[in-house]
This record gives sequence, C-alpha cells and structure tokens, in this order.
Amino acid sequence: MKKLIVIFLLSLCFTANTFSQNRYQIYNVNKDIEVIKIMNNTYLHVSYTSMPQHGRIGSNGIIYINNGQAALFDTPMNKNLTKGLVNWIQDSLQVKIVLFVPNHWHEDCIGGLAYLNSSGIDSYANEMTIQFAKSKNLPLPHYGFKDTLTLHLGDKKIFCEYLGAAHTLDNIVVWLPSEKVLFAGCMVKELKSSNLGNTVDGDLKAYPETIKQVLEKFHNADIVIPGHGLFGGLELLKHTLDLCSFK
Repeated sequence: MKKLIVIFLLSLCFTANTFSQNRYQIYNVNKDIEVIKIMNNTYLHVSYTSMPQHGRIGSNGIIYINNGQAALFDTPMNKNLTKGLVNWIQDSLQVKIVLFVPNHWHEDCIGGLAYLNSSGIDSYANEMTIQFAKSKNLPLPHYGFKDTLTLHLGDKKIFCEYLGAAHTLDNIVVWLPSEKVLFAGCMVKELKSSNLGNTVDGDLKAYPETIKQVLEKFHNADIVIPGHGLFGGLELLKHTLDLCSFK
C-alpha cells in the first residue's frame, strides 16, 4: 500500500458560515492531481491540465466509497492522469472502483473513459451523452439511461438525474443522499466566477430553468460541487442563477 501523503489541513473560506470553519484533508497524488476528503465517504479529485488559451486549469470530480467499493464521477482529461488517479484510489484508499458516471460528454468528464473501460469498470451515462460521444468518435460508456438512474454502492444509493440543458445539452447532476453532497458539475460555477464560462455546447435559454429545478429538487444539499473551482453550499446554485441574467 502506498503511503498517504497528507500535505496539510487547509481552511477553505466560503461566504456561507457553514464552510468558513471547516478543515479538509488534502492528499497529493502527483504534481497534477490532488484529492480532498470532504466527507467521511466522499472525496473531491482535482486534476490540472495546461490549455493553450486558458493556462493551467483544475477540473473536479468525485470519489464515493462504501464497504470496500468506490464510484467515480468524471475523469481527469486524459488517460495518464486517469490511470494515476485510479491507482491512487485502489492503493491508498484500499477500495475497488466498480462504477463510473460522467457529468457530460466533454473531455474534462470522459477524457479517461477508454482507460476505465479497459480496466473492466462499469460505466453509465445519460443517453444523450452516449449519442454525442458516438457522433464525435469518442469512447462510449457501457450503459445509458434517460432522465434518472439509481445506482447502489453496497447499501448506499446514488441518484443520477437529468434536469435540463445548461452548460451542455446533456449535463446531469449526481446526488449522494447519505452525504448530502450534490455533484452538479460544469453547469454550476464557483462563487468567484463572473460569467457562465464555456456555453458553446449549451443552451442559454434553458440554463436558468435548469438551475431553478436543481435548486428546488436538492434544496437540502449541504455541499454543492462545481465542475471547476471551490465547492460550497446552495449559494453556488444561487450565484449561477444570478450569472444567467448576465449571460
């Protein structure tokens, strides 16, 4: 077993008082990946990639564990980063990854899907995500769903739901009820974002209605995780809704 390297305990400051005093363990996987333990069974993985027009960008995903098994949500942008993350999860957390679900079809969600498929990990996705991936000759998830999907990780439930177009036409949200964690992905922006970011594959007209539906359905979420940047609470959804009026 590889030794867990704890970099430090970092106090992450958010506008919501709920988060201002929390401290989170951060693990250094390698120079391009870090993992943050945000709940007893939930970890945020952040992978960094340099892009010509935007510089070094961090992309978020989730690791959810229960009884020796793990579910992975979104991969890093490429095979090598994904392989490094998978090896760390298996060696350091001592769990077996048994399922994967991407938020949408972009590279920061399925960039490592081919590697996961070759590793025998079951993958599930919105049917629209599969169709987009197929049209662009990208690796395909094994199983598709329409609107909603309930998965089981041991005795814990995972809910995947499509509530409408926003950042992309196919973006979903993942709800972990036992943790009260909502992985909203790239449709939700961190508090310091001043705009909705890349919407070339999205739907600006549908965007605010989708966010409203997410807010209404998951109003009891304690933690909301965006596709990029710092996580927080429901204020991230409200901030994103405000940004829709400045699109």
